[in-house]
This record gives sequence, C-alpha cells and structure tokens, in this order.
Amino acid sequence: MNSSLRHAAVAALALTLAAAPVLAKDKKAEAAADKGVAVVNGKSIPTNRANAMIAAQVAQGQADSPDLHKAVREELVRREMLAQEAQKKGLDRKSEVQGQMDLARQGVLIGAYLNDYVRAHPVTDEAIKKEYDAIRVTLGDKEYKARHILVEKEDDAKAIVEKLKKGEKFDELAKQSKDPGSKERGGDLGWASPGSYVKPFSAAMVKLEKGKYTEAPVKSDFGYHVIMLEDTRELKAPALDEVKGQIAQRLQQKMVEQHIMEIRSKAKVE
Repeated sequence: MNSSLRHAAVAALALTLAAAPVLAKDKKAEAAADKGVAVVNGKSIPTNRANAMIAAQVAQGQADSPDLHKAVREELVRREMLAQEAQKKGLDRKSEVQGQMDLARQGVLIGAYLNDYVRAHPVTDEAIKKEYDAIRVTLGDKEYKARHILVEKEDDAKAIVEKLKKGEKFDELAKQSKDPGSKERGGDLGWASPGSYVKPFSAAMVKLEKGKYTEAPVKSDFGYHVIMLEDTRELKAPALDEVKGQIAQRLQQKMVEQHIMEIRSKAKVE
C-alpha cells in the first residue's frame, strides 16, 4: 500500500472509531424510544422488523395502507408466538436449526451488501446504449424461419438427406429428431436471428436459399443437423426505450458477478 492510501485508510479508521460511541448511543436511544409494534408474552416486536416486512410488500406492488400495517402486525405476532414455542422446546439450540438461521442471516447481509454496491455503481445510459448496439450487431438485420432434424450419427443424417432427395416430407422425417422441442412440429424452429443458434448451425442456415435444405450434415455439439430454410424477413428490433430496463438489469448482473469474482480472487481460502 502506498503512503497516500495508507494515510487515507488510517484517517478512515480514525473516523470510524471516533463515530462508534456516538452511533452506539444513537442506537440505544432509538431502541429505548421504540416501543415496538406489539408485545407477545412480555417480549416486544421491534418496529424495524415491521418496517422491513412492509417495505418488502410495497416493493412487490402492494399499496402502503393501514390494512397492510394491520396484516403485517398480525403476521409478526404469529411469528413471535411460534418462535417462542420453538424456543421452549429447545429447537433453537439444535445444530441444523442454528445452521439454517446462520444461512438466513448471511443471506440478508449479502443482499444488503449487493444492493448497496449496485446503488453505488449505477449503470449509465451510455453503457446501456453501447450494450444495445452490440446486441443489435449480434442479431443482424434478418430473421430466419427454419426447420431441422437432429440425430446422433452422421450416417443417420446422410440417410435423411437421401430420403429428402427421393421426395419424402421433411416434417415426417423430423419425427425421428432427438430435439424434443421441435420434433412434434415437423422440426419447426420458428422465427429467430442467426445469433440465437450455435455457430455451425447459423453459418449453414444463412447460406441456404428459401425452400432448400443442407445436403451435407451440419455438425454441432448437439449432434448432426439437417436444416431446411423456409423463409426470411427483416428483423424489427425493439427500440432502445422498450428494452432499456432489461439491458440495465443484465449489465447490473454482469457487474455484480464480476465484483464477486474480484472479491473471490483476493480472499484467503485455506
């Protein structure tokens, strides 16, 4: 650590230590002032517990209303009542229960940390636009309507091609495909951009003329494909405003995953 960073760290630590007694007093004062939302068998249910539950319900679209507060209070009373009964039986001292409680607490802390990280590192409009443009390049400007028959062995694919040459119907031959998602639809894959498929598949598909099929089997990680192109059309990509939220969420997920990997790389694990 260089000298300027070291001084900054020391200063930050000093501020933290200096603030600790004040924060402790504030918390005690807050606890004393908080009479809770209810008292069950002499034990008070703190207001912050109710606030957390109300916030979660509001985040899911429920209106913040007196009825919601009443329902939350009743739910917290029932939880406290049942928790007390569990403690009477000593269930809170069982190892597996303690483990579950530890995991639940850890999950809350992780969620709070990651939410804080996302708030401190918002996704910019510039980043969203850049990602949108990159996706559009990947998708291309055309959609393709294709059918395929997927088999395990190359010889089986060659046999299918020979049957097609003799006039057998593609949709009938597709019944022997090992792709469960399309075999019952005559191998129909619907409309999709080339980027939706693995590279060997898309590379062969875009070279086909309408109504033609691949006369040589196309190998991919899934097996051997016989592909027929039915039609093409211009790709009408959604406007940026329509997908802005989805792209922002996708970028946030990437950012969080990268941050977790950075922390993991620095962690000392024995």
